[in-house]
Amino acid sequence: MSSQQGKYLTIAAISEGFYRERGSKFYAYAIPCSSEHEIKEHIARLRKENPQAVHVCSAFRLGSDKKVFRASDDGEPSNSAGPPILGQIQSFDLTNILIAIVRYYGGTNLGVGGLINAYKTASKDALEQATIVECEDELQVRIQFPYEELSPIMKLLKQSTARITAQEVNTQTSIDLNVPISQQQLLEELKKRTILTIV
Repeated sequence: MSSQQGKYLTIAAISEGFYRERGSKFYAYAIPCSSEHEIKEHIARLRKENPQAVHVCSAFRLGSDKKVFRASDDGEPSNSAGPPILGQIQSFDLTNILIAIVRYYGGTNLGVGGLINAYKTASKDALEQATIVECEDELQVRIQFPYEELSPIMKLLKQSTARITAQEVNTQTSIDLNVPISQQQLLEELKKRTILTIV
């Protein structure tokens, strides 16, 4: 297993960029996302928050293998908005990210070249403001064990970077975890000491 497998770059939090050209304003939002459902919600929210905007163009890329991606011109001339946004995601080598750009029309047509430049520049500005972080694919697992094992199990988890997402403590305790895929040793240890199911 190569050390790079399952590792990827994304952004730590939402960042914003801005570009203005002949009265038109382009507000860019770079948003960390992990599913298409989340992406749809963010775009719907931006439309709702900006009822006067003429377009909300976007691009996203998902997964450490970067195989899921899409670009939307949202009514701008073909390939003048979505692909330049996607191009910036690719040039920063990011994934699990959405960039949506809210455009307010300034009364002057910019032409395809002008639009490509505007969407590219606004996207780049948002990414330059972002904190880029390295992440790793995670396995979602559920562990179940008797309550008296809780203390040693919690100690083991505290020494790792696994994240607890849910837990139910009673005579038979159950904990849901996200475990980075490189932490094979932790998974082996948990398999020995608990009933481990991959969710």
